[in-house]
Amino acid sequence: MSDRLQVLLDKQEITELVHTYCNAMDRRDYDLLRTLYHDDASDDHGTFFKGPAVEFIEQLPAIQAPMNILHHNITTLNIAVEDDYGEGEVYVLAFHQAAIEGRMVDLLIGGRYFDKYEKRKGVWRYSERTVVADWATCSDPSVVCLDHPMLEGSHFGRPGADDPSYPFFRLLQRGRR
Repeated sequence: MSDRLQVLLDKQEITELVHTYCNAMDRRDYDLLRTLYHDDASDDHGTFFKGPAVEFIEQLPAIQAPMNILHHNITTLNIAVEDDYGEGEVYVLAFHQAAIEGRMVDLLIGGRYFDKYEKRKGVWRYSERTVVADWATCSDPSVVCLDHPMLEGSHFGRPGADDPSYPFFRLLQRGRR
């Protein structure tokens, strides 16, 4: 196989890793999330959390408990690969609706992930991730309206296995990469 083709395949695997991370975060699939990081990987969310990724994942259920909606959207991917090492500057729009002091609040963050990836035993995973916020907007109280009559009868996303995607897909099996 040519070097250019291998780089293309590696970049595609890394892109799928990034997209799977977003899905795992939004569905709160912590088991899937654990499979995306190497055991010695680190995660840096600034003063919010900095340390081993496995510890960050262990804290996520408590962190995400007040969040009604999580919705991560990847926009621009800048990925470079050299042998079994890769780097990515990944643009993200992350929407959070959370209960704060008894009311729902919306937070939309435009930011970037600074990632380092390593292919070990033929599998690309995160070795390091740093989250950078470039901008944010907050709506207090929340402007999300899911009970409007025009939405009556709609299917709504949910955290975990209650999400409508779990029974719908055969090929995109949730909880597996």
